[in-house]
Amino acid sequence: MSQEHEEAPEVDRTTVESGQAPQRAEAATVAEPEEAPQSEAQPRAHRHDETPPQDVGAEGVLRPGLPRLGMVAVVVAAIAVSLWLLQSLSSTVAPMFLALNLLIAAYPIYTGLTRIKAPKILAAVVTMLAVFVLLMLGIGAIVWSVTQVVTVLTQYSDQFVSMYTSAIDWLAQFGLDQEGLLNSLKTISPSSVIDFAGGILSSTSAASGIVAVMVVGVVFMTMDIPSMQERLGITHRQHPGLTDSLSAVTSGVRRYWVVTTLFGLIVALINGGIIAVLGVSLPLVWIVLTFITNYIPNIGFVIGLVPPALLALVEKGPVTALMVVIAFSVVNFILQSLIQPKFTGDAVGITPVISFISLLVWAWVFGPLGALIALPATLTVKALLIDPDPKLRWVNAFISNDPKTAEG
Repeated sequence: MSQEHEEAPEVDRTTVESGQAPQRAEAATVAEPEEAPQSEAQPRAHRHDETPPQDVGAEGVLRPGLPRLGMVAVVVAAIAVSLWLLQSLSSTVAPMFLALNLLIAAYPIYTGLTRIKAPKILAAVVTMLAVFVLLMLGIGAIVWSVTQVVTVLTQYSDQFVSMYTSAIDWLAQFGLDQEGLLNSLKTISPSSVIDFAGGILSSTSAASGIVAVMVVGVVFMTMDIPSMQERLGITHRQHPGLTDSLSAVTSGVRRYWVVTTLFGLIVALINGGIIAVLGVSLPLVWIVLTFITNYIPNIGFVIGLVPPALLALVEKGPVTALMVVIAFSVVNFILQSLIQPKFTGDAVGITPVISFISLLVWAWVFGPLGALIALPATLTVKALLIDPDPKLRWVNAFISNDPKTAEG
């Protein structure tokens, strides 16, 4: 009894001390049904007002910024503006870039002379003279070979016209309108082809302007060669990534020109031997023409093949002309499609599709000179803008000859 009497106040104290607790619990119990719908409605309102995610990466993390379609539009617009600007300045940019390529290719002459303790100024002047010799030899070879081709086409113009009309008559046997064929093919008649080839030789003003810009550019760039190592050293201490990209550009461009020249010479000599064995005239002309057109990717092979094949057709008949086409194609495929990429390496390795697209784009931007510098220009863009950025390594999976370079 005494225990119960003593415990009663304890219960009362608990009740008194927690006197408001039941009320709060009861109030909470009563309020729960009213607050539950509100708590469920709030997330729905939040989801309704929430902005859709802008970009979700492979790891599932939201990336702030413009939507992906907007980013693509901005990038495409930037590329279009850049190409338009380069096209507007093509008369200056293209010759200067070619001059820079020639100096990069001849730079080992400078390093070799300085290694044997030659004065830097003397080494730079010798390098400049070597570039001028290469430039003059190239221009002379182009003028001589094109002149010889025009002369040959003119001598055999009657045979070409006879073959042309015979081809029209043969096509007419299949029910084609002979008059319509003559009208449609009039623009590509042999006389028009000869006139076009002659027009190339007569348009010397544009070519002389390009050569003048290249000569001046080589002179001024040669003046910077002695101090270039010091400049690059300062830049490397502050921006090592930039100098690494520039080093990749120079090594890749130099390797491209050296390898292309060596394989072009090999292909030209083999093709000249084939022409001589088959008894077609002017094998030396076709050697020079094949060597020059080798620098134009993709379509250069066709440009160097058509004239000797036509001459073989006129002089020796269709069988010999077919042998020329087959032999040239086999040599080009084995040496330039299978063996040459093994020597160029990853520094200049891009897919054939990208090579052809580069030819079209840079020829549109820079004109005929763009076809010559198409691959070096693409390699420069790749080494400066794509390779240094880890986020753009996936691009190499589509443009590089070796997709493993995308794995870095």
